[in-house]
Amino acid sequence: MAVLEKIRVKLGIFITVVIALALLSFIIDPSTLQSVSSSMSSKYDVGEINGKSVSYNEFQKDVEYYTSINEMMTGSSVSSEQQQIAIRNQAWQELINKFLFLKNAKAAGITVSDAEMLALTTGDMVSPVISQNTAFMDESGNFSKDALVRFVQQTGADQSGSLKSYWDFLQNSIYTQQYYAKYGSLFTQSDFTNPLMLSREVEENNNTTDVEFVMVPYGFQTDSTIVVSDSEIKAYYDSHKKFYRQQASRDIEYVVVEVKPSDEDIAAANKMVTDVYDEFATTDNMKNFLLKNSDRTLSDYYYKRGELNTISSDINDFVFNDGKGASKVFTKENTFYVARVMDTKMIPDSVYVRHILLQGEQVSMADSLVDVLKSGKETFANVAALYSADQNTAVPERGDIGWMTQTYMIPGFESVMTAKLNTIFTIDTQYGKHIVEVTERTAPIEKKQVAILEREALASKETFNTYYAKANAVATNSEGKYENFRKAAEAEGLYAHPMNRMLESTDRLGAIEDTKEVTRWAFEQKKPGKVSNIITVNNNYFFVVAVTGVHKEGYSRISDVASGIRSMLYAEKRGEKVAAEVAQKIEGLGSMEAIASALETTVSTKEGITFASMTSQGLDPKFIGAVSVAEPGKISKPLAGNIGVYVYNVKAHDTGAFFTEDDAKVRDAQMSQYSLQMLVPVMMQDADVKDNRARFY
Repeated sequence: MAVLEKIRVKLGIFITVVIALALLSFIIDPSTLQSVSSSMSSKYDVGEINGKSVSYNEFQKDVEYYTSINEMMTGSSVSSEQQQIAIRNQAWQELINKFLFLKNAKAAGITVSDAEMLALTTGDMVSPVISQNTAFMDESGNFSKDALVRFVQQTGADQSGSLKSYWDFLQNSIYTQQYYAKYGSLFTQSDFTNPLMLSREVEENNNTTDVEFVMVPYGFQTDSTIVVSDSEIKAYYDSHKKFYRQQASRDIEYVVVEVKPSDEDIAAANKMVTDVYDEFATTDNMKNFLLKNSDRTLSDYYYKRGELNTISSDINDFVFNDGKGASKVFTKENTFYVARVMDTKMIPDSVYVRHILLQGEQVSMADSLVDVLKSGKETFANVAALYSADQNTAVPERGDIGWMTQTYMIPGFESVMTAKLNTIFTIDTQYGKHIVEVTERTAPIEKKQVAILEREALASKETFNTYYAKANAVATNSEGKYENFRKAAEAEGLYAHPMNRMLESTDRLGAIEDTKEVTRWAFEQKKPGKVSNIITVNNNYFFVVAVTGVHKEGYSRISDVASGIRSMLYAEKRGEKVAAEVAQKIEGLGSMEAIASALETTVSTKEGITFASMTSQGLDPKFIGAVSVAEPGKISKPLAGNIGVYVYNVKAHDTGAFFTEDDAKVRDAQMSQYSLQMLVPVMMQDADVKDNRARFY
C-alpha cells in the first residue's frame, strides 16, 4: 500500500507521459485512425489489424488492464468520459504496435535484445521512461539506481501483484519505444541532403520573377454553351476512383427539444433558498442542514483567495472581502448560492510527511514508540525500518511518504496540514494506526472553510412533460417516414438541422455532447427515409432523427460525386474556351499595351514573385508556376488559371538571398518529421486496418 501511495504522490500524472513516450513522434489521434478505417470484419469485432481480428472481449481486457494501471498510478478511479477515451485509445495503439508496427519493424531487420533491455532498465543506458520517473529519484531530484533496484526487488514480494504489473508496463513501454526509435532512424538517417542538393534547394527558393500581365476574369455567370456529358463524368470518375474512397456515413436531419426550467421552476428554486436562509445563517449543524437543503454538501476543504471563483466570483469576493454572517443570495445560470465562512486558519499549501504504520497486534506499541521517538533515543527512520508495515525503500528515508496537499491526501491524514513541525502524533485510518511527523511545509497562508447553500433550478415534472409532448408530436406525426418529418417539425415550430456525412464515431451534434445514441440509431438504418422515435440525451434533450442518406464504406457512388466532377470539368472547359477567345483577339499583337487594349483591360505588374514563398499568396497558383519558368522578354500564350485567363511577359528572373541554408535545413527537418509521423498511418492503410470501436463505445 505504502509503495503505491509513494508512486501516486511522486508520480502524479507521469503515467500519461510514459504512455506518450512509448509512441514517440508516431502518436496517432482518433481522427487519423478513422481516416484509415473501413468496414468491420464482424459485428462482434472492434476491428482488424494486419489480418488479426480483435474481438470486443479481447479489446475490453486490454482496456481494463490500462484502466488498472491508471488507477494504480493516480490512486483514483477512471470516471470521466475523456479519461475513458484516452485509455481506449492507448489500448488500441498498443494493439497497433503489437500486431502491425512491431512485426514490420522486425521484418525490416530491427531487434531489441535481452541485453539491450537490461541496459535500458537497470543497466548503464537507462531509458528516460525510468530515469525521468520521479518515483526513482533521490532527495536531490536525481535518478537513483539504488531506488530503482530496491523497487524491482520489491515487485516479487508484493502479493497484490500491482508493483509487478507496473514494472511490466514500464518494460513494455521501453521495449516499444526502442523499436520506434530504431525504425525512425532508418528514415531520418537515410533522408540525407548532400551539399549539392542543399545548394540547389537554396538557389531554387531564392529565384524571384518580375512580370507584367493582363487578366480576363471568368466572372460568375454560367456559360450555357459549355456542356459536360455523363460519359465525361464517368470517364473522370473511373480514372480518379482512388480519390473517392469513403468511410461509412449517414446524412441526417434532426430536431432537438431542450428541457429548460420554466420561470415558475426558477422562482421555486429561489423560494427554496430564501425559505431556509435564516436557518442557514444560524445553524450549528451545518453538515446536516446542507444534506437536507443543498445540492452541495459541507466540505472540509479550506479555500485560499481566488479558488472559489470556479464556483462563483461573487462568493469569492464575499468570503475574502467581507466574510461576516451569511452572504446575500447570488445567482449564476439558474443556480442560487448563499455562502457562510465556517472557519479561518493559516494553512500551508503542502507539507512533507513521514509515518510509521502499525497494524494488528503492533497497534498496542504506539504509545511506547512515540515515547522512544520523543526521547531521541532512536531515529524515526530506524523505528520505521523495525516496526512499520510500510517497508517502502524507494524513498529518501525509511518512513517518508512525501509532500501532501489538501487535494492529494491519504484519507484520514487531513490533520497533517495544520500539525506543528517536528512534533510526533498519531492518526487512525482504514490502514491502521500511524505515528506521524511533519518535517517540512510551505509558508502558511490565510484559508477559509466555507459552507455553500446551493440550489439549481430544475425543470419540474410538468415542464418536462411539456417539452416531451412537443418532441413526441414530431415523432408521432412523422409516422416513421421522412416525407412527413419536415411538416411535423414545422407544425411544432422546430428547425430540422441537417448533418451530412456523419461518421460512426460522431458523439456530438452541434453544441450537444454525448449524442452517441443518435449515431447508433442512424447507423442501424440501412436505407434512407426512416424517422426515429424520441431519443433522449443527458435527460434534458429530446431528439427526433430522420435518415436522409446512407453511404456505405468503399467508393462513393458516381451519383454522389457527379456534381463535383461536373463543376471541375466545366471549369476546365470554360478555361479552354476563354483562352481560345483571348488568343483570337490578340493574334498578331506584339506588345502588352496593345493586348490590354484589345481585351479592354490594363497592364498589371508584379515584382519579386517566388514559387514557394508566402509573399506570392493571393496570386493564382497556375500563374505563379508558369511565370517562374517562363523565358524573359517573350509574351506568353493565353494561360487558363483558376480565376481567369492570363497573358504575361516576364521582365526578369533574379536570385536573392532571403532563403538561406538554415532555412533549407529547417524545411528538410520538417519534411523528415512529417515522414516519420506518416509511417504508422501508411502502415495502417497498407494493412487495411479496420477500427470499429465506435460501434461499441
